[in-house]
This record gives sequence, structure tokens and C-alpha cells, in this order.
Amino acid sequence: MKILLSLAGGVFALTILAAIWWYYPFVRKPWGPRHDVTDRLRKISGRAGTQYPPEMPRVVIHKARRELWLYEGETFLKLYPVALGTNPVEDKRKEGDGCTPEGDFYVCTRNERSRYHLFLGLSYPNSEDAERGKESGLISNVEYNRIRETNDAKGRPPWDTRLGGEIGIHGGGTASDWTLGCIAMSNEDIEELFMFLDIGSPVTITHE
Repeated sequence: MKILLSLAGGVFALTILAAIWWYYPFVRKPWGPRHDVTDRLRKISGRAGTQYPPEMPRVVIHKARRELWLYEGETFLKLYPVALGTNPVEDKRKEGDGCTPEGDFYVCTRNERSRYHLFLGLSYPNSEDAERGKESGLISNVEYNRIRETNDAKGRPPWDTRLGGEIGIHGGGTASDWTLGCIAMSNEDIEELFMFLDIGSPVTITHE
């Protein structure tokens, strides 16, 4: 009986520790830049005739193709496979719809302790999303102004309105469309993207 109680206590403790690791990012060791990732990026840039670090990095995500295209300015560098939200076809309209948004955004946050390895937060909702949300009655005038102001200032828009938020590009794999609206990549691929993009880097998400 004592052995069973001891085993049960051990399982319970491990469960608690796993829950803490999952929900509280500060307990996770931050990911740091690695030379092997830098070497891969230098080779990618070199083959395209561009420099690393990049001067004008940007991304275009093609939802229908499940592809992320990486650019340095107008020069194409690499294609990455991605996964989308559980409702991958429609444009995101509100919190909980499982849709991946479409439009022009920028990287507004970087998280090196993400539960999905690495996370690049995107500036959803943007001003167009705010306009639609205001017209449909999903957000108030105050929320509308907050979104417009933060987008104009290239900051992080509010993620606590009925339009939803915390949309980004992260790791975790591409086996299926499994996210709540984010763009998922393999952990190896998000490492390259994390070191290539910076705060303010443009990200366009298209329906095609």
C-alpha cells in the first residue's frame, strides 16, 4: 500500500510540474540563438545573393497552399510548410472562431519561452479588423481607437477584445490544421524564422 501511495504521489507531483511548465513560461529556459541556425540562414541568403543579417526581411503566408514564403526585400529566399487554425479557410472575425486572419500585419512580440518552442506575435487585429469589428458591434469605440492607435504606432494591439488576439507564428508541427488561429511550423523552421525576423517585420497573410 505504501508503495502504491508513493507512486501515486510521484505521478501527482509530475503532473503538477508539467502543468506549471505548460502554463507559466517563466519556468521554461529561454531559447538562445544557435550557430547552426545562423549558418543555415547565411547559406540561404548566400544562395539568393543577399546578405545576412537581412535589411528588409518579410514574410508572405499563403493559406490555401499552407506555405510561408520568406523574402529579403523583393528577393525570395525560402518556402516553409505551415499549418493553420482549425477553421483554415475563412478570414478571422472574432475570438474562438478558429480562423487564421488575412491581411497585412507586422511582428509585434517575440517569445523565447513559448509553450510552442518559439513565438512571433502578429499585429492582429489590425485597423481593417477594427473597422469591421466596430461596424458589426463586436467592439466599442474605445476598443476601436486603441487598436487603431497601436497599429499606427507599430505596437502590440489589444488582444483582449471580442475580435480575439495572441495570433502568431510558432512551432509545434504541421501535421494538421490544429491551432486556434495561429500559423504553426516545425520547431526547426521557426528557429530560422525567429532569427531572421525582428519586431516590425512585415507579414502578409493571403487567402490563396
